[in-house]
Amino acid sequence: MNFNVWGLTGSLNTQNEKQLSHATERLWYWINRFDVSCNRFRPDSEISRLNTRPGEPIEISDVLELAIDAAIYACDVTGGLCDPTVLPALLALGYDRDYDQLRALSRPEVRAPVYAPGVGAITLDRDRHRVTLAPRCQIDLGATAKALLADVVANELAVGGGVALEVGGDVAIRGSGPHGPWVVGVSDSLRVHEGAPRIQLLRGGVATSSTNTRSWWMGERLVHHIVDPRTGDTARGKYTTATVAAESCVLANAFATAALLWDDSAAYHIAQAGWAARLVRRDGEVEYVGGWPPDDSSEVDSCSR
Repeated sequence: MNFNVWGLTGSLNTQNEKQLSHATERLWYWINRFDVSCNRFRPDSEISRLNTRPGEPIEISDVLELAIDAAIYACDVTGGLCDPTVLPALLALGYDRDYDQLRALSRPEVRAPVYAPGVGAITLDRDRHRVTLAPRCQIDLGATAKALLADVVANELAVGGGVALEVGGDVAIRGSGPHGPWVVGVSDSLRVHEGAPRIQLLRGGVATSSTNTRSWWMGERLVHHIVDPRTGDTARGKYTTATVAAESCVLANAFATAALLWDDSAAYHIAQAGWAARLVRRDGEVEYVGGWPPDDSSEVDSCSR
């Protein structure tokens, strides 16, 4: 089953056809909950309310708490590179509206870079289910929320059989497909073309981050949505695309995002964490990390993690 949400494409596949109706119902239940909690482009969302009231303890729902927790975790495991506090930097780069609207605009040159304050500016009170943002701190959960959605839905649906859920290029897999392991296509863009490399997985997550997808013009400068929290500017490293396979979609997404900022040390960090990756350099050359099968393999290989 294919679907569209947040300007992204997605797909839901189940091991047995009889699972699909219930799985579709639960998918849209969770999409709606994440939308009202985590969508910064909705003025009535929880995160929009939170971002306009810095310094004030705000009671939040279990979904937003889970999403903030996941974002803090992603930031921690990547040494601060997958950082939810980059929203002011994104706004300075012009990303102040839905991407479908953004790419149709021509903007003046960007303002001075805005540095991310880091997750230390987020105080999450798990006992009272409240969060307080420090002054001038605003958060964007786009880097982790859709990956978390995929994990949450896949975990719930797995009790009824194998499931593979993809949301905007982030894939969560639990259990077998109809004919064994799920086959996941890999692309340097948001669409997997015929003949693209493929891997097999029975459990875990696969995520791709790329500077080739969500980009737009600011004056004569092409910018994109992968922001380096250390500089407040878009990533300018040696890799344009990183695809990572890890034990969860949240972790895969975090390491794929960070890989575009780690530059020469990306392969080291991914391998040390125990994950596998396919990294595409600016010159088009591809590097493989941690058992990721080469693109020219004669068969579809399992991706070891």
